[in-house]
Amino acid sequence: MDVLEISSDQVVANSAEHWKRWFRYGQAMLLRQIASMNQEWSRRSVLAWVALSCNCTQAGAALADALTSYLPRTLEALENGLIDEGMAAKVFEATACASREVAREVDARMKFENKNSASLRRMVNTLLMRVDPEGYEARRRAKAAARMLEIRHGDHGSSTLFAELPSDRAQAIYAACDRDALEKKRKGDKRTMDQLRVDALVERCLGGECGGKSEAQIFVYIDLPTLMGMRNTPGELAGCGEISPEMAREIAFDSNSVWNRIVSEPMTGLPIDIGRKSYRPPAQMRKYIQVLHRTCCMLGCSRPAQYSDLDHIQPWSEGGGTDKINIRPFCRVHHGLRDEPGWEFHTDANGVTTVTTPDGRTYTDDPNGFI
Repeated sequence: MDVLEISSDQVVANSAEHWKRWFRYGQAMLLRQIASMNQEWSRRSVLAWVALSCNCTQAGAALADALTSYLPRTLEALENGLIDEGMAAKVFEATACASREVAREVDARMKFENKNSASLRRMVNTLLMRVDPEGYEARRRAKAAARMLEIRHGDHGSSTLFAELPSDRAQAIYAACDRDALEKKRKGDKRTMDQLRVDALVERCLGGECGGKSEAQIFVYIDLPTLMGMRNTPGELAGCGEISPEMAREIAFDSNSVWNRIVSEPMTGLPIDIGRKSYRPPAQMRKYIQVLHRTCCMLGCSRPAQYSDLDHIQPWSEGGGTDKINIRPFCRVHHGLRDEPGWEFHTDANGVTTVTTPDGRTYTDDPNGFI
């Protein structure tokens, strides 16, 4: 009889998966208990009770009520170990500003497999836009009107700046600082990328050496009928996710816009106009791949493709071609992961990526699978 051999790494991975699921199931059971307490006791009593026994805040009680009343599939995913309490809170926070009916519809359309916090947030926002486009646009404008900048002073002479602003502006600021950091890194600067980005932000705000340089490359995608106002299909801001058609048109027609406007043919989704607003346009193939894939092809990664490496799916040394079928964007972190022992990546011609981990598990991500 053959003996099944299981490596120590597989044992550790299986054990971690097992305890992760039990931990998440326990979180779900606690939230159910909090919700049941809310039905029998006053809110003040429940909060004091739970705070003493579980170190749970008022937000925990609100989350419990939401999951057991109008977000049942999110609670089911938590019970099944697909998400943790923090990820469930992301769904709750994103839907809290909408009506319970809208939130319930979004919850019914959710798919939780192989999602991290960032991809889950993007999915919720996309579904909110599709289920309730008018409400989403009203909330977007209200958020833009409530933009703010805050400073919080910390310890050891360090402070934190918080800025809440429209996503396109935030993406542009980050991309500009990231570009400045990469430029200095290529010249041999020994600072870390995080240090370089922060220093670039300071230099730009205070009029340092980064002033006067070309604008960073930001990609905004919109189909032609939406651009012309003939229909209202959501656009996409690379690295952030879908944006409302109104916001996409505002960016596309702004005479002062620095964005790369990508206009696509509605039937095939292929680009018919990629604009020429970049100071130094990349090579034709590179831009085509950036337009086609938009973000790093690693599951759950939202780093824009224009800030990622181009990688051969079939290695060039093994006969892989340098063409639009075999080249995919991977950010620097996930590009390096491809060379780690036991990791395998496969991306088909439709952009669907399958990742095999060292313990043999496979994870497949379809970018449009939840729509």
